[in-house]
Amino acid sequence: MTDYDPQKDAHDSYYAAIEAKRGRGDAVIRREVQIGDCRLILGDCLEVLPLLEREARFARAIALSKAAGEPWAGSGSNRRCEWIRKAMAIPVFDAVVTDPPYGIGESAAKNNRRGLLAKPKDYGSDDWDQAPADPKVIAWMRENSDWQIIFGGNYFDLPPTSCWLVWDKKVNGDFADCELAWTNLKKAVRRIEWMWNGMLRKGNEERFHLTQKPLGVMEWCLGHLPASVGIVCDPYAGSGTTGVACVKRGLQFIGIERETHHFETMVKRISAATEAPDMFIEPRAPEPKQEALL
Repeated sequence: MTDYDPQKDAHDSYYAAIEAKRGRGDAVIRREVQIGDCRLILGDCLEVLPLLEREARFARAIALSKAAGEPWAGSGSNRRCEWIRKAMAIPVFDAVVTDPPYGIGESAAKNNRRGLLAKPKDYGSDDWDQAPADPKVIAWMRENSDWQIIFGGNYFDLPPTSCWLVWDKKVNGDFADCELAWTNLKKAVRRIEWMWNGMLRKGNEERFHLTQKPLGVMEWCLGHLPASVGIVCDPYAGSGTTGVACVKRGLQFIGIERETHHFETMVKRISAATEAPDMFIEPRAPEPKQEALL
């Protein structure tokens, strides 16, 4: 009799539930749009991420076998298993940069009570912030990417880090003075000031989402990633600000959003960003590298 492994059981049950849903004909990916180097997916990231993982592992296993001069179609089952094991050692994404729900009850009704100088904008009545992001998604992001920048990291069970990214919003009222992004970057704490106080916003940037981050702040976050990063995923993409920032910095982007109206906004914003790229963004300098002495 083998020992019971609760972690493996939970993992297997999770994937079995996704397969059962697919077997019933329920669409995990309700819609998908490709715009340049941006892949935009309408669906729940809890269900979509395992599919992307399997897709990436299989594609990389085939690529590894081809690079070794062994076409996949001609490989035996043992060799295929070997390529798959090697593919599983490669992260699905280079980086995850995201702003998950914190579970603090942000809503249209709460936003409407904030209108003092002007009528608040209607961002819809979704229930996405009634509970924090599922711990399984947080764990998946950490296990399947090299680098993570997770806003609201102070709301989640994450390990100590040397590098928090701090956004000072220059606000008043019931919003927090700053927002904290947990990272696994190997550097010191960094801070940016960017006013985002109701209708008073640096650059007068239009808001499409109740908890939208400024484009300048997301570009600043991306600028802290190592130069080797090429593919960025945002499992809680919202109105697509992370994706627009990726377009402006020449990075590939995969965005997942479950609310249809926010997904449509993301498609429009990223389409516009792709059609009018920012020619003034300089590429990031290469990361310093320790040279061998011998």
